[in-house]
Amino acid sequence: MTFSKKRSVGAAVVGLSLIAAGCGGGSDDGASTGGTVDAGVKTGVQDALKATTTGAGATATTAPPKPTSMAEWEALWAKERDAVVKKITDSKAAKSADGKTFTGTNGFAIDLSKCPVGWTDTEGVSDTEIKIGHTTAQSGTLADYGNIARVMQIRADNINKAGGVKDSTGKTRMIKFVVKDDGYDATRTIPLVDELLDSEKAFAIITLGSPSTMKTYDKMNQRCVPQPFSQTGHPAWGDPDGHPWTTGQQLAYNTEAVLWGAFIEQNADKMAPNNGQITVCALVMNNDFGKSYDAGFKAYKEQSPIKSRINYVTETIEPSAPTITDPMTTLASKNCTIFIAMTAGTSCTQAIQEAANNGMNEKVKYRFQPSVCGAISFVGKDKVGNAGADGWYIVQGGIKDLNSPAFDNDPYIKFARDELKAAGFDYKASGSFGSGYFFAWAQEQALRVASALPGGLTRTNLMNAIRNLNMTHPYTLDGIRFNMDGNKDSYLIEGGVYQTRDAKTETWVDAGALIDLSGKSKNCKWDQSKGLCA
Repeated sequence: MTFSKKRSVGAAVVGLSLIAAGCGGGSDDGASTGGTVDAGVKTGVQDALKATTTGAGATATTAPPKPTSMAEWEALWAKERDAVVKKITDSKAAKSADGKTFTGTNGFAIDLSKCPVGWTDTEGVSDTEIKIGHTTAQSGTLADYGNIARVMQIRADNINKAGGVKDSTGKTRMIKFVVKDDGYDATRTIPLVDELLDSEKAFAIITLGSPSTMKTYDKMNQRCVPQPFSQTGHPAWGDPDGHPWTTGQQLAYNTEAVLWGAFIEQNADKMAPNNGQITVCALVMNNDFGKSYDAGFKAYKEQSPIKSRINYVTETIEPSAPTITDPMTTLASKNCTIFIAMTAGTSCTQAIQEAANNGMNEKVKYRFQPSVCGAISFVGKDKVGNAGADGWYIVQGGIKDLNSPAFDNDPYIKFARDELKAAGFDYKASGSFGSGYFFAWAQEQALRVASALPGGLTRTNLMNAIRNLNMTHPYTLDGIRFNMDGNKDSYLIEGGVYQTRDAKTETWVDAGALIDLSGKSKNCKWDQSKGLCA
């Protein structure tokens, strides 16, 4: 693989929980089959890698230059919002005369007859206010993710100070952001969501983490309440038919697993010459987040043409585990060819530290961090030592890094840093601040689009707006598209780039062209009993 320009990457939020379960090792047994691999994603990745290697027709994208000032950004967003509003308006999206059906754009529809008695399309919205609920971690071992909510509150406050959100009906509303601390424990999320539904009567509720979202998305959809921009990359959020009120935002974990598998196939002869065996060692977080990675990789392996050469070995860890020394020591004894951290947060940093201590850094050339742990706050020198992360790989999910000096001249990054400083926060303190801007920007644009639609801000208009967003996100890398298209495309981000870590410059260095898979992912009706897309 060839190396190109340096580009720093960011941390997107992850799916975690504090659910207790057993720990231990495993091999490549399991229910996943080749049929669970998204064929569109696989083909798109293979085409892009082929283009990178041969120079043939690139799937990798070349994007137009992004704005160079916040004024230019604001003008672009206004133009793009107008285009989304026009598309939806021209499609005649609306509720039926009897109020039993909402017909959106490109196959998106909601059966409103299934909503509970007393449901209204505007609950949580008054003439002057929009109430948005949010469950997140503000305490416990994963409280750093609470910084996402802090940014979202800052943005809501500043949007309100600038005049709020104007509605097509002539009203102007302020955003009221109600945050509940679940300590990153899905069992605590459930009653908090109930509180936001029944007591707060929130217009929409955002959840953090795969387990927390998985435990509540059936209820949210039964109650016909938006669960937008879920702060997790689980593929299950791409289900507009079964769960029309729930969406995700970031690169899906099963797509990342396909990119890991494709990397192994492309480099198999370098890893193990003469058709040798390739031992893939993975540290898997024991929850819905880690299991989606694990299932995705198993599925890819099962249909790989080099399946017989791949030996897949895993060790599991609990999200609340204070250390990971024992499972990492066990993996270090397995003669790994490649190591993949299917984990998040502190354990990402610990994986780098343990690999430096147990010899894996020297013995295992290919060592991957997950896309959710790219920020300096996880892999920086102050966390892992001067050379601890040097040479590690990552499948970067298309996101910038607020912490990195590589973006010092980026107008949106400068805006975000200045806004944090004005609110009394040091942007270098947490990678989750960057994630906050990633999610807050999307929420603002969706509210503005929905408010501009005929009838103004309603729950159905919000969901139709989200499912037709096609805008330039200021926090994504050039070439990563941010769009949905009704039922045809249910994932906002579907792309990334392979990178390696240069500890000296504190940046990730591109190892090939950026891969854009926009529109290639199939919708996912998640089968919880099997742990895969049906």
